[in-house]
Amino acid sequence: MNSWRDKILNEFPPGIARLTLVADPDGLLLEEGVYEGIRQRGFELMPYEEPVAFRYAYESRFRSRWEDGEEINLVVLLQSAPRDLDRLPYDLLQLGRKLSFSLGSLFPNLSYSVVATLDRSDLDLLFDAQMKYAPKRLGDNDTKEFILRHVFEIAPEIIKESTDLLRFLLRRHYRDRQVPAFLDEYLIQVIRSHGRFEAWPLEQIVPNREAFFAFLQERWPIFLDSLAEGEQACEAAPQYGLAFSGPSLLPFDHPDIRVYVDNLFLEGLLQPVEHPRADVLMKTSATSAAYGLKVSSLENRHRRAKGLLDAVEKMIPSMEARYGQWIQFALRWGELNALAMHPEVSLPQGFRERLESLRTRIDHLFTEWVEEHYASLINLPPVSPIMVHHIPRYLARAPHAKIAFILIDGLALDQWLGLREELNALDSTLRFSENAVFAWIPTVTSVSRQAAFAGKPPIYFPGSIHNTDKEGSLWAQFWLDQGLARDEVEYAKGGELSEVEELLSRPKLRVIGLVIDKVDRIMHGMEMGAAGMHNQVRQWSREGYLRDLLTLLHRHGYRVYLASDHGNIEAKGVGRPAEGALADQRGQRVRVYSDPKSRAKTKERFPDSVEWEAIGLPEDYFALLAKNRTAFIRVGDVVVCHGGITVEEVLVPFVFVDRKD
Repeated sequence: MNSWRDKILNEFPPGIARLTLVADPDGLLLEEGVYEGIRQRGFELMPYEEPVAFRYAYESRFRSRWEDGEEINLVVLLQSAPRDLDRLPYDLLQLGRKLSFSLGSLFPNLSYSVVATLDRSDLDLLFDAQMKYAPKRLGDNDTKEFILRHVFEIAPEIIKESTDLLRFLLRRHYRDRQVPAFLDEYLIQVIRSHGRFEAWPLEQIVPNREAFFAFLQERWPIFLDSLAEGEQACEAAPQYGLAFSGPSLLPFDHPDIRVYVDNLFLEGLLQPVEHPRADVLMKTSATSAAYGLKVSSLENRHRRAKGLLDAVEKMIPSMEARYGQWIQFALRWGELNALAMHPEVSLPQGFRERLESLRTRIDHLFTEWVEEHYASLINLPPVSPIMVHHIPRYLARAPHAKIAFILIDGLALDQWLGLREELNALDSTLRFSENAVFAWIPTVTSVSRQAAFAGKPPIYFPGSIHNTDKEGSLWAQFWLDQGLARDEVEYAKGGELSEVEELLSRPKLRVIGLVIDKVDRIMHGMEMGAAGMHNQVRQWSREGYLRDLLTLLHRHGYRVYLASDHGNIEAKGVGRPAEGALADQRGQRVRVYSDPKSRAKTKERFPDSVEWEAIGLPEDYFALLAKNRTAFIRVGDVVVCHGGITVEEVLVPFVFVDRKD
């Protein structure tokens, strides 16, 4: 057996049963590789969560087709103990075979309570280690030690010096490696047990990526001073007013540390600073100070753009990549595009040609990857949101009394980065924990934004799939299902700050969803292409509305999350379909039909367009997508639009907004 997945997939030979009922308390079938393997064997998978919604999907998508003689194999997934299978509806129990899977059966000699906290992507390394080392029965602490060593490649006993600790933290946080909280607690306990690093703020910088980079940022000027004036002048460094405890001078020039430093500045994880002796330090080739020195805004941006282009070319995911690799890539790709579109940056022609060539390559690969893997993302558990409809379920788990969810309609990831820069200039106390999530395809408001508020795939709101009239009621219903009362939930669209403040003043309010449609309106009136779009988003952010909204929400004690429903791109026209009343929805990047024949007729005229499979969509929703960066508009015209399958349209920001104070 080469993988833990094999033990599961071996139970699903093609055609074995029309209906299979599975008890899966650990969500193993929802892991990306398992889910794809089951689908490749001819099975469709549907979680059993809310009985009414399940019954609607089951009757419309499966039972009616079985009665028509179609051969469809369905797996109904119950994320609870095997005994709970008997609580499923009688007609399912009569028809289906029963299976169950758990982490306990896959890793019998390891502590279940410890293994259950791991991300499912970590199970590959754990299974390999189990096969290789065949551990005897291990308790909690020994299991933690085994996982730290063989999954996360952390050997606490070799962390003896400052360089060892920094190397470990840089390696972990640069890769954004997620480690369960209790493993971090155990690791800190082991490190401190040797009497080392007592002054270091390990409880802050080990588990928290943003805190670690803030720790490095405030010590970077001290390192520069040490290069210019000598280490002795910087040992105490009382003038720096450090927010984090620990040594003031860090060994940034150590070979094991220096290898990370340039990339931290290039990718915006650390910010360059001004220094009175910058001209001298720039010439100090023995150090890696150059990227961390602010010489001029223009020169720094040019340097970052060149370095990011080199880095992005090396990190393009393959067809076999997991979704997490595309998310990490999209964040770096967004940084590069934000720099290229900056109003103060004029990049040389050779750079832009290289960027456009890279963009074409990425568009082609991403479209192929999405067509192969997108379906496996829908039902993944929202431990951290992967798609926009996961966001409400993730928020429902947040340990906080008040939640605010801001959705900026149409905001692309690269435009968010420009907006963030302007917000930081307006309010330096804001902090942003950034990630990205997948939008729904087609990337239009009525599909993806509704899903973000409904907390469900679009198949569950077919009646409003072409508009957003029921968005507020879908948001409210989600929270009612979580046990909140109606007066504890609110939804508002494009409201003035005074209107939002009136809502927040209601004493029982606990959850509020807010739609800001300014960016979408800018996009649909844009005549100056992608660069003009970036510039207008920046100008809007300088007006201060979003800053004031964040301030208002924080003042009222809300935990604030910000996201988008889809991004946008600059596209070139390939002609308008002459379809009359055939299309139910006529977007610039997508046409939607209620029957496949109408779609096929338009496809004949536009053979490069993509007939999108109705993944998670209503059965009568047939979308035709313009390929790459084309649009269904007059030939040769250029427009900023959305609806298709590019990284910029599909991967959108998901940000937790906090404050330093």
